[in-house]
Amino acid sequence: MDNKKLIIIAAILVIIAAGVIALMLTSQDYERIYVTPNGTSIDAPLNQTEYDGKYAGARIWHWRSGILVAYNSNEDNSLIKASERGFDAANDLIKHGEKQNIDNVTCYVINADELLKIQIFNVIKINYNGKFYCIPLSNETTHDNILICSKDQNIAVHMAQSVQYKNVFPDRNDLNDTISTIEDMAGNLSDKTNLTKVKSTVENKTGSYLEDAKNTIEDLPGKLLSN
Repeated sequence: MDNKKLIIIAAILVIIAAGVIALMLTSQDYERIYVTPNGTSIDAPLNQTEYDGKYAGARIWHWRSGILVAYNSNEDNSLIKASERGFDAANDLIKHGEKQNIDNVTCYVINADELLKIQIFNVIKINYNGKFYCIPLSNETTHDNILICSKDQNIAVHMAQSVQYKNVFPDRNDLNDTISTIEDMAGNLSDKTNLTKVKSTVENKTGSYLEDAKNTIEDLPGKLLSN
């Protein structure tokens, strides 16, 4: 084999090796995390994702290039529901961004400084800049609301496509039915209390009548004999 062919083969091998190394460097491994306890789960960047905690009912995670926020309206028993309002505000802000369809996932491109204006992100002490790819998700069955924002569109899309929904909180209609049942039971108990009072009143009245009748019967033979 002449030197020219050897050089060509060597060049091809170098290109292949460079491609493999680039793929290894750019590929992202993921770990599965629960966004609701023992319920809905999602892929998140492996060994990067940190849980920042739960604030006003919303759970927040972040990694080097993104933010994940999850909120379940059925888990939130507060009357004010600040996080629900926060999610609505975030969705309104995000949907003003450039809308893109990536692998059948609706994505909005916004600037990081706009994203960080959302009050709930104040808990994250990291400075982001540049463009973010944001994907808001919601599920009416599980009542999960999820917001994924990442500087890497591939990560954002992968995470959105990886979501596995699972309902772990009772539906509000079931809670309303339970409340109605309790109210009915309370009403029935109240009725029974009233019936008890009526029964007591009847017994008292009847008892006096029976006592009078008894006395009358007992006195009757004496009256007959005296006649």
